[in-house]
Amino acid sequence: MAKKKEAEVAVPEIIDSTEALTARLNAMREAQKVFATFTQEQVDKIFYEAAMAANKARIPLAQMAVEETGMGIVEDKIIKNHYAAEYIYNAYKDTKTCGVIDEDPSFGIKKIAEPIGVIAAVIPTTNPTSTAIFKTLICLKTRNAIIISPHPRAKGCTIAAAKVVLEAAVKAGAPEGIISWIDVPSLELTNQVMHEADTILATGGPGMVNAAYSSGKPALGVGAGNTPVIIDETADIRMAVNSIIHSKTFDNGMICASEQSVTALASVYDAVKQEFQARGCYFLKQGELEKVRKTIIINGALNAKIVGQSAFTIAALAGVKVPETAKILIGEVESVNIEEEFAHEKLSPVLALYKAKDFDDALTKAEQLVADGGYGHTSSLYIHPAQTEKIAKHAAAMKTCRIVINTPSSHGGIGDLYNFGMAPSLTLGCGSWGGNSVSENVGVKHLINIKTVAERRENMLWFRTPEKVYFKKGCMPVALDELKTELHKEKAFIVTDSFLYQNGYIAPIEAKLDEMGIQHTCFFEVAPDPTLQCAQKGADAMKAFAPDTIIAVGGGSAMDAAKIMWVMYEHPEANFEDMAMDFMDIRKRVFKFPKMGEKAYMIAIPTSSGTGSEVTPFAIITDAETGTKWPLADYELLPNMAIVDVDNMMNQPKGLTSASGIDVMTHAIEAYVSIMASDYTDGLALKAVKMVFDNLPSAYENGANDPHAREMMANASCMAGMAFANAFLGLNHSMAHKLGAYHHLPHGVANAVILTEVMRYNAAEVPTKMGTFSQYQYPHALARYAELGRFAGCQGKDDQEVFENFIKKLDELKDFIGIKKTIKDYGIKEEDFLATLDEMVENAFNDQCTGANPRYPLMKEIKEMYLKCYYGK
Repeated sequence: MAKKKEAEVAVPEIIDSTEALTARLNAMREAQKVFATFTQEQVDKIFYEAAMAANKARIPLAQMAVEETGMGIVEDKIIKNHYAAEYIYNAYKDTKTCGVIDEDPSFGIKKIAEPIGVIAAVIPTTNPTSTAIFKTLICLKTRNAIIISPHPRAKGCTIAAAKVVLEAAVKAGAPEGIISWIDVPSLELTNQVMHEADTILATGGPGMVNAAYSSGKPALGVGAGNTPVIIDETADIRMAVNSIIHSKTFDNGMICASEQSVTALASVYDAVKQEFQARGCYFLKQGELEKVRKTIIINGALNAKIVGQSAFTIAALAGVKVPETAKILIGEVESVNIEEEFAHEKLSPVLALYKAKDFDDALTKAEQLVADGGYGHTSSLYIHPAQTEKIAKHAAAMKTCRIVINTPSSHGGIGDLYNFGMAPSLTLGCGSWGGNSVSENVGVKHLINIKTVAERRENMLWFRTPEKVYFKKGCMPVALDELKTELHKEKAFIVTDSFLYQNGYIAPIEAKLDEMGIQHTCFFEVAPDPTLQCAQKGADAMKAFAPDTIIAVGGGSAMDAAKIMWVMYEHPEANFEDMAMDFMDIRKRVFKFPKMGEKAYMIAIPTSSGTGSEVTPFAIITDAETGTKWPLADYELLPNMAIVDVDNMMNQPKGLTSASGIDVMTHAIEAYVSIMASDYTDGLALKAVKMVFDNLPSAYENGANDPHAREMMANASCMAGMAFANAFLGLNHSMAHKLGAYHHLPHGVANAVILTEVMRYNAAEVPTKMGTFSQYQYPHALARYAELGRFAGCQGKDDQEVFENFIKKLDELKDFIGIKKTIKDYGIKEEDFLATLDEMVENAFNDQCTGANPRYPLMKEIKEMYLKCYYGK
């Protein structure tokens, strides 16, 4: 049990006997009777806090799951836990589950929701924490009590996940004991809880699911999956193969919707095979095939030792030697009958590959594979979207409740990732075909079979900037005129630092405000790496002055501080821990950012050419008392007006010019290769890269003596800012954030010393994993880097050569502006660096920027890059 905080959570007695279980169930029924009287508002608060708590605990729970079960991949289990909290919350946060949920006065119809009672939840060893999060959250949302029967080999992590949700729920007002579990799981206790509960949510092997349906109580169970994939001759082969790899290697293939076989039409079979080989998959030779056959299935049943293991480990178990980096073991086989071991569900990175003479032959094979072990679950088709007749023919033939088109089936099957009309769930019903009572992803409709044909879709993107961006040398006084002529403002609060204030940078602004008759005051105590305490002091002054305009003047620190003061001024109740919570999709985040701009209009005036903060929705603030950094990201933080006047930037010292200039380059490069890059951000990023190459050397060398170079760098900074404000950044910034925080390197320098190593990492044509975003179809960072290189004037016979020349040009630029070659060269002691390395790695992985990186990193890979960048090896 986690430590008790403000709310007292009763520690449950150990449930290890039938008597203890009966007593606990009786107590839970009493708690549930109280819970059944709660209002929608009370329930939604509990649901929200429980989702937030589960989200925050996603990393340690994932680590516990892998350590305890020996299955899967920590980084992928983190995603599962994140998904179970964030996507489930987002899907049901507005769903009415209490009292009157629907009413039509004209027909006299009223629908009233009532809870069922006590839910028994059987949790599998394959998804021990994410399924526990999912089931406890949906039970809380529906005012049910839930008692969990964990798998004996995963009881520790499953119970830990339940405790996290329980503690948050009770703290938010839920009755104590509304969530419980069997501490010492056994078949006897599991059967008892299924017989005594009101409904069963069963996820596990066929035997356990059958026991649930035989218990005499209503049960929502799931059938086995044996997902067959068909690759049509019209399909995008590269996207299809990479999507399959992305799905099949996710958590080492343990999601029940993952692909088990691929059937390629004869006309594209060789191309499919070649793409699998090129992407790091291993095709078993004849003798090896037989060894693996007898390893994956033993006496007609799945060998538990292979579940959730890597391709290399499974091959070793079979006595087959494959590269350690092998992604998937692929067996080319012919029979689709149950006697063929490769035709079974394998719950691991092992695939069968079949050749079909035509589409009808492929359908016949897929039908048989479904019939022999996957009725009702999931099937997959890769095809050109215009082939509507074939898509319809496939849908008619497949007796599966999820039919995913051009979609990784693991991610597609669980919903809301590659098609946003499919409900997110970690319990996937198989309908009557699979012997289940529900044919959908478990939700509110349980009694009919529903076929869902889900074609891959790219989510809506956006391009958001301040309302007005003014630029050109000398534009500041003209832009400020609008405060009086158009906006009719009366009181302005200026935020800056002491250096700028004392050296006359604020005087022209104050003079202009005086000329317009606008009252003003200035807060000039912002320091580098601004603190929460400083922002609070500024917000207090702001509250006393009551401005209708805020003017931020300076570099990133002043901009960040002003944005935080703006939040505190408009929303003093704001909780920074909640606002700083990471998100997978900014539109699906659990926390909704407060509406800004209702009290004050925000103007940002940069005095350095680097952060682009004047046009971005980001701010970082540090709590000086705890050392905690709160990185905030939300479009509510966008300034209303940005004024980019190079007159304010002429006298930047060389060190600042160098660090901020290379920061601009990093912003532009990362935005261009981000999985969220778009046509709207690409042009800005391309141009910014070229402008930095063309102008940073002179701006660094000549400073104010080359006003044109200074102005071009100011524009490049703003343009790169607009690019990454919409495409986001990547691993380079994630690693630089932590390197700077732990070892006090300037942000631009931290970016620069890592830049080319991260580029080489991202450019791998066969990455361990790629980023998850529906518009990102397959790894192509190398081609994107080459496009940047060509636009910047680099040449070569192919993308690889252009890329190398681009790297060389970046290295030459860094040398010219005084960037050292390694982290070590900046005087950071080896023992200090190594002492913080593991913590930096985990924090970099968990940084908000990581999610947009084109190559999804493993922590060991981040560690390797840090070490290379430190030693220069």
